Amino acid sequence: MTEDVSNEFPLADEICYLNHAAVSPWPRRTQQVVARFAEENLRYGARYYPRWMAVEQRLRGRLKRLVNAASTAEIALLKNTSEALSVVAYGLDWQVGDNVVITDQEFPSNRIVWESLSERFGVEVRYARLQEAGQSPERAIINTCDERTRLVSVSSVQYGSGLRLDLSLIGAVCRQQKILFAVDAIQSVGALAVDVQVIDADFLMADGHKWMLGPEGLALFYCRREVQDRLRLNQFGWHMVAAIGDYENDRWQVADSARRFESGSPNMLAIHALDASIGLLLDIGMETVEREVLARQRYLAAAISADPAYRLLSPDTEGYDSGIVTFQAQGQDNQALYEKLMAEGVICAYRFAGVRLSAHFYTPYEKLDTALKLLAVL
Repeated sequence: MTEDVSNEFPLADEICYLNHAAVSPWPRRTQQVVARFAEENLRYGARYYPRWMAVEQRLRGRLKRLVNAASTAEIALLKNTSEALSVVAYGLDWQVGDNVVITDQEFPSNRIVWESLSERFGVEVRYARLQEAGQSPERAIINTCDERTRLVSVSSVQYGSGLRLDLSLIGAVCRQQKILFAVDAIQSVGALAVDVQVIDADFLMADGHKWMLGPEGLALFYCRREVQDRLRLNQFGWHMVAAIGDYENDRWQVADSARRFESGSPNMLAIHALDASIGLLLDIGMETVEREVLARQRYLAAAISADPAYRLLSPDTEGYDSGIVTFQAQGQDNQALYEKLMAEGVICAYRFAGVRLSAHFYTPYEKLDTALKLLAVL
């Protein structure tokens, strides 16, 4: 990577930040934008609200580029991934006996919402076993579907193991069989190149606070234009109408875009922050970001695999790897190992009954070596 981004991430010297799969630090430009926004509010209130609205529209455009949506009309700004999944789950017209296919490794956001449909609507939730012997993870998902499958909802990258799925294969089968396809992409957008058209996604959602380097409280929700009318609306307000800003209009109509899923006032503070962070990713280029993320992942994975004291839990096969490296210490208390690393300034996570590391494109290799040296002595 030729771009010098060290100035964008002035993390404390004692910190080795390997937790981007949880909550990422902000770039300097994002902190500066938020500081200016706060100062403007302090001194002028909402005097420049039209300018804020322009930032909102720019963010929609940047998110469109980030996932290669056909139009900004397919981009909504929601609070989080769970809200976006709920918009889909409670927007569809379910029939008793319908089923939803997920996997047996999903984060609760992409499990609980579908399980909640069972008692209310008689919808069956089917769990594809990703480690089923004799078949690929994608084939396990496809083989779990049948003629009553209405929707497949999977994580692009599993939060615990870091397993990355071939979404284009799953999406093509779903499109052929007229099954809706939803992707929880919180562990890939901002780390890996994502193309909603290539993967045939109907819905894709991702919070901004992980690999997108933004704040909590704002998420991307992509909804393919052709399926927007299939989602019943359950939230209503001034921001989701076609004639937005025409407050005296008593014959309102729903917006003919994904803005129909945004009921109330936008989170302008988070919009300014995420716009700045996405701007950095697009300046670097997602091909470069992905290359650097995977290079760091493979660097960590190779070193950990070579140490007999540890067992790698993440896939080491190219194409199935992601930015996540999860491993277990052999014969040790892995929760205790996680706590020791945190105490030494290695910011990581305890997931999948092991320690999870997740470096971003900018993470210095010296910091990776710091973590590896600690693992050699702990």
